Amino acid sequence: MDAIDWSKIEDRSLIVVEDDQSFLNRLSRALESRGFDVKTADNVDDGLALVREAPPAFAVVDMRLNGGNGLQVIEALSEARPGARAVVLTGYGNLATAVTAVKLGAIDYLAKPADADDVVASLLATGEKAAPPENPMSADRVRWEHIQRVYELCNRNVSETARRLNMHRRTLQRILAKRAPR
Repeated sequence: MDAIDWSKIEDRSLIVVEDDQSFLNRLSRALESRGFDVKTADNVDDGLALVREAPPAFAVVDMRLNGGNGLQVIEALSEARPGARAVVLTGYGNLATAVTAVKLGAIDYLAKPADADDVVASLLATGEKAAPPENPMSADRVRWEHIQRVYELCNRNVSETARRLNMHRRTLQRILAKRAPR
């Protein structure tokens, strides 16, 4: 990644809202080393408090958080500071939540594990599209993630999940018994 031209960016404030403590620490250190003034939170309430306290210019927010949904933080940031640039991170990507995130003010939606260079590229991207990721999820992995998300939303009820996915229950059970594809 090229060096950031900080002369064009006045406000370097950034919040990272992530409930995985080790990922939160790694990402915040990496973003600090790239010149951002980072504050962190590990749940929705703390993230909302950071937004109310001093709305940052940038935000990196996990979709699924303790105490709610990362979209709450994105929405609050958009209201408090309309020009803020926010990126949503998730391990459970689906099109509906990506569209919702963008409608609420996010500029990008990245699948975990995203590295700091991908996050910075998304945060600082101008009108042109960001380069495609070096290691995107495979189609099998995307399918598996979608099935896992629906399974969780159905309170881990196999029959209900199979009905909603229009899939035979036994087929779903076999998929759930396997390890996640790479």
